[in-house]
Amino acid sequence: MAEALALARAVIRPVLDFALPPRCPGCGSVTEEPHRFCLACWSQLVFLGEPCCARCALPFEYDSGPDALCGACHADPPAFDRLRAAVAYGEIPRKVALKLKYGGRPGVAETIARFLQRHLDSAPETIVAPVPLHRWRIWRRGYNQAALIASALARRPALEPRLDLIERVKATPPLKGMGPKERRDAVRGAFRIASAHKAVLRDRAVLLIDDVYTSGATANACAKVLKRAGAGRGEVLTWARVVKGRSD
Repeated sequence: MAEALALARAVIRPVLDFALPPRCPGCGSVTEEPHRFCLACWSQLVFLGEPCCARCALPFEYDSGPDALCGACHADPPAFDRLRAAVAYGEIPRKVALKLKYGGRPGVAETIARFLQRHLDSAPETIVAPVPLHRWRIWRRGYNQAALIASALARRPALEPRLDLIERVKATPPLKGMGPKERRDAVRGAFRIASAHKAVLRDRAVLLIDDVYTSGATANACAKVLKRAGAGRGEVLTWARVVKGRSD
């Protein structure tokens, strides 16, 4: 059976590539393989990782050790235990996020999941949950882009998807253009844990998925309700993180 499937893929793949060739998630140019960036777009991606703040993933110029925190996390520690992002927010990551969010390109979720996979450091049976949208926004858009990423990522071993773990009970205005305090005020009381999941949440590790991390207000609000409901370790995984000085 496996050999037959492999043979079928070998026969069908060239036909599909001719009719629907794989394209760069950034600019749309034809590429050799699905979920691959062209050289021009790839060269514009700024990959994030160590050395960075152990809590919020803010890049450090020098390695200060695995537990080093940035000044903001020292002064006001976030509710989540760890955040990691695939890339710094910029022109190409913005285009990728917009294609998934508004462009009707669900396949981009798998592209993002492949980049997030290198940051997976999860305990067995970690719950994967997306930052939720309010039902009115889902009705307008048709889907939650964070849930698509979470679904794609949860196909990896040791991850348990709970796409409706967190509910957004308050419709919040778009946070773009707001300052940090305005963002915190806007999302206060906006989230709760679905009652059906409270029993399975006790002491479990939760991996919260989003597309872009800006000020942390939304991720922090979600992490707070998770901890209040009894979750153990709470981590955040996002496609792009806004880093001052890297906006283009």
